[in-house]
Amino acid sequence: MKKILVIGEILVEVMADTPGTGFLQPQPLTGPFPSGAPAIFADQAAKLGQPVAIVSAVGDDDFGRMNLTRLQQDGVDVSGVVVDAERPTGTAFVRYDAAGARQFIFNLRHSACGRVHVTEAVDRLLNSAGHLHVMGSSLSDPASVQLNLRAADAIRARGGTVSFDPNVRAEMLRAPGMTQAMHDVLARTDLFLPSGEELTLVAGGSTPEDAIDGLIARGVGAVVHKNGAAGATYIGGSSRHQRPAFAVQEVDPTGAGDCFSATFTALWLRGVPAPEALELAVASGAMAVLRRGPMEGTATLDELQAFLRTARPSA
Repeated sequence: MKKILVIGEILVEVMADTPGTGFLQPQPLTGPFPSGAPAIFADQAAKLGQPVAIVSAVGDDDFGRMNLTRLQQDGVDVSGVVVDAERPTGTAFVRYDAAGARQFIFNLRHSACGRVHVTEAVDRLLNSAGHLHVMGSSLSDPASVQLNLRAADAIRARGGTVSFDPNVRAEMLRAPGMTQAMHDVLARTDLFLPSGEELTLVAGGSTPEDAIDGLIARGVGAVVHKNGAAGATYIGGSSRHQRPAFAVQEVDPTGAGDCFSATFTALWLRGVPAPEALELAVASGAMAVLRRGPMEGTATLDELQAFLRTARPSA
C-alpha cells in the first residue's frame, strides 16, 4: 500500500464544559485531547491499516508526549516529528454556544508546530511516500506552503498522488498568500475533498456544478464534496455517487471531516470502488461525532463495517 504523508500541526484541545461564548471568566474545562487536523487525519488512516507518516513538531512537554504516544499507538510514523526544546506544543481552547457554533483560542504560530523543521528524517519521508495529503490549515505560512509543494512535486514526479482538503473559510482566503497557495496546491491535486462552500470558494464557479466541471477540466481526477448532515457526493470522470448522512446523536463534530477524508483517501488509494469508499467515509464521519474529543472517534475498518450493519440514514 502507498504510504501517505501529511504535513502540519499537532496540538492539544481543551474544551469548555458549559455552553456559551468566550473565556472571560474561570470555568470548568475538559482536556487535553490529542488534536490538529493533520494529526486526526493521520490517526484515522493508520487505524485503517494504511501506512501514514506525519511531519510536524511538538514541544518537550506533556502535551507533546501525549500526542506522540497516541499517534504511535495507533500506527502513525512519527519519525518526521521534531521535539522542539524552545517552544511549547500548540493548543486550542474551544467553547460551543447554545446553537452549536464553536469559538476557538489557538496558540499555533508561536508554538512548536509554527516552525518548519526539515530534518534528514523529513527528507527520507518526502523521498519515500507514495501519496501526499494537504490540509488547508497547514498553509498558513510560506515555509509550510513550500514544504507541501516540494513534497507534492517529488511524490507526483515518481508516479504518486496528492489529495487536498482545503478546510478554509472565506476570511482565511484574505490572508496574504493564502489564495495563491490554495491554487498552487489545487494545480497538483488528484483527489479534492472540500466541505460545503469550500468547493466554490477555492475552485471558483458560481455553482457547485460549475466548480466541479472546472476542476475536472483542469485535471483533478476526482472530487468528493462533503456536506455534513446532507451526506457526501463523489464525482470522478463520468461517475457520480451520492450517500446520505447517518442518523446519529452528535456529541462533538470536531474532526469529523478529517476522519471522512482519511477514510476515503485510504480506500481510494487501495482501489476500493467509489460507492463503497464513500459509504465507509460517511460512516467514519458519523462515528467521529459520537465521542467527545477531536481524535476520540477514529475507527478501525471492522468498527466502521459494524456501524454500517445497524446504521440508518438521517431523515
